[in-house]
Amino acid sequence: MTDDVRLRRGRGALGFSFFVQGVTFALLVTRIPAIQDRYGISDGLLPVFLAAVPVLAGVASVGTEHLVKRVAPSVVLRWAQPLVLLSLLGVGAGERLWHVAVALGAFGLSVGALDASMNMLGVSLQRVYGRSIMLGFHAAYSLGGILGASAAWYGAHAHLGLFVSYLPAVAVLLPLVLLGSRYYVDRGDRTGPAGGTEKGLGGGGFRLLLPLCLVMACAYIGDSTVANWSAKYLQDVLGSSEQTATLPYNVYMVTTLVGRAVGDLGVRRFGAVAVVRAGTLLAACGFAVVAAAPGVWVGMLGFTLLGIGLCVIVPQTFAAAGRLFPGASDTAVARLNIFNYVGFLIGSPLVGAIGDAWSYRGAMLVPMVLVLITLFHARSFGPREARYGVAHERRAGDRAVDVGRGGNGV
Repeated sequence: MTDDVRLRRGRGALGFSFFVQGVTFALLVTRIPAIQDRYGISDGLLPVFLAAVPVLAGVASVGTEHLVKRVAPSVVLRWAQPLVLLSLLGVGAGERLWHVAVALGAFGLSVGALDASMNMLGVSLQRVYGRSIMLGFHAAYSLGGILGASAAWYGAHAHLGLFVSYLPAVAVLLPLVLLGSRYYVDRGDRTGPAGGTEKGLGGGGFRLLLPLCLVMACAYIGDSTVANWSAKYLQDVLGSSEQTATLPYNVYMVTTLVGRAVGDLGVRRFGAVAVVRAGTLLAACGFAVVAAAPGVWVGMLGFTLLGIGLCVIVPQTFAAAGRLFPGASDTAVARLNIFNYVGFLIGSPLVGAIGDAWSYRGAMLVPMVLVLITLFHARSFGPREARYGVAHERRAGDRAVDVGRGGNGV
């Protein structure tokens, strides 16, 4: 098999993994009310269960950083994704409170390992291609999220039990991800600048990574605000019907898919820095429109702008970490991935607390300001030499490919 064929199969297999994860996560989060009812979880206890998942995922991301020094990221992903699917099935199959606690704990641990290893493979594969492809992987995730949410809606509409709703998805996707995992491409399987042995971040390395960590956390604060508060905001603040209140998140997911589907072309044409700056300004504008909206449809316009703006930031943050540490991209991605969960943990409680204490219109300005922090760190998304203003001499095996404006790739 030629290197070109191997890379294309690896890219397709990884894209499918992102898609499956989008389906799986949507099936879980969109049925939280049904999970609460099935296991009799009180309103006071529910936040504890929900917080435990990202906390355990963050722990698993740290563990994955050390695990990939012994085994390839593809091996971690090959086994983490089936565990995520089986954990989802376990959430629907239990009967007692401790059953769902164990299932959600397993879900959190396995999803942390999955997110870290999946983005590790995406970052290093992008470096081999020499052009931006990371947004395409995250577009596959968005597509999976839309289909998973649609399947969950049908299950709720048809009054299907959780296990019955989850079983078809797991039965179809589990053998496909096991089959697709045969085609993952690791660093050692490739030729070109992504090959070689992983090194540590080096002295002061995490300090250099911190701006990207801050950007990641702020982006997920914005994302979790839309996921957790858009329906309530439209219904309680803007006076929409209950049915219309379900639309903002769907609109957000669709615009996220569209933005990511075309985002790689924008990065190749204008560069990562320009795309991230434009996305940041659009996202901030979206929050401002939502906060000031006089009615439902203007609010919907705000959420549309949010989807187009926020969607480019997270994939490009992972890609920027890979460029910043070309010889230690797996380590950088694992550490950066932790701040995905930090943002998720902070965002929803923060907006809720401000909304209750002040107003939900005012609360929408908080993620707007936090997202704008990205503008101060936009240079971190450019080529390494441009960020530091000097030419860094590196061995050929460690030389980073500038995927901000494209290059010679497969």
